[in-house]
Amino acid sequence: MLIDSHTHLYLDNFKDDRSSVIERALQEGVRYMLLPNIDADSVDDLEHLHQQYPNNCLPMMGLHPTSVDADYESFLGKIDEKLASSQYIAVGEIGIDLYWDKSHQEEQLDAFRRQLKMAKKYKLPVSIHTRDAFEMVYQTVKEELTDDLHGVFHCFGGSLKEAGRIADLGFKMGIGGVVTFKKAGLAEIVKDIPLQHLVLETDAPFLTPAPHRGKRNESSYVKHIALKIAEAKGCSFEEVSEISTQNAVAVFNLNN
Repeated sequence: MLIDSHTHLYLDNFKDDRSSVIERALQEGVRYMLLPNIDADSVDDLEHLHQQYPNNCLPMMGLHPTSVDADYESFLGKIDEKLASSQYIAVGEIGIDLYWDKSHQEEQLDAFRRQLKMAKKYKLPVSIHTRDAFEMVYQTVKEELTDDLHGVFHCFGGSLKEAGRIADLGFKMGIGGVVTFKKAGLAEIVKDIPLQHLVLETDAPFLTPAPHRGKRNESSYVKHIALKIAEAKGCSFEEVSEISTQNAVAVFNLNN
């Protein structure tokens, strides 16, 4: 059994063959596909997919940092209302992204902190996006840290030192297709991170792993990520699958 802990299967990239994509994932042993929200425009499609596959495609609710603009506060109120409905398994995708745009840095920080507080309020895990903002994200999580705050640093691609700091917070790291990129160097870092700190993810349709790089990503490809981690660590595919699945089940409170 595998779990894709971060995938955007509700996007239009899958509009022509979404059911086939999900069936392929299920056939490859991917029992759960966890769906982080992006913004107000993605909510309906995300919820519809969950309704179609209520036992496999599980929704999160949050505001992606690159969607934070001058009008972000009104949607934060809707997120709170959605989380109160109890159908969501996590708060996500949230965080800070200063790669594309620094003009709303303070708004991103405010939105991130407020959504961390929502996660604690509803006792839900978080899926954290960070790009060119690790120190800011780390310090914010550390300031908000309580027994009710836990989750995943999605799309981890940092240093071994950063991995240790994340682990010390009690958070997991989501490892995706970048680990299969020869020039990325992530496999060398993952080699020295204990499996107990890792979960698997695709971030589909983005960051497609080898040998499918250059094509649209999908949840069935999570097996290639597990295989690469096993190769890097010198252990079996089965061990990576079992431990990463146990980690995801525990973090997201899934029914195994």
